[in-house]
Amino acid sequence: MELKPLFNNVLIERVEEETITKGGIIIPDTAKEKPSRGKVLAVGDGLTLENGTKQPVSVKVNDIVLFTKWAGNEVKIDGKDMIIMKETDILGIIKE
Repeated sequence: MELKPLFNNVLIERVEEETITKGGIIIPDTAKEKPSRGKVLAVGDGLTLENGTKQPVSVKVNDIVLFTKWAGNEVKIDGKDMIIMKETDILGIIKE
């Protein structure tokens, strides 16, 4: 199934954080928080402003982004957990 977000919404798949710290300590699953970074899978066409022009979305497909902890709505597509969120819930693009 393919999902195309509307307006300034973005479809994101969470990227799992490391389970071992730099010091070699293993973090158990019960102590882990949901990761707040993810990979952009699809973006909407942008927000239509009051004057009728479109404001395009700032992120693009395959960007790795950092987003707020409680951002978006969780959905399940083809058995995978994903998040649909507004572009404004994205804090930044991670460049590695």
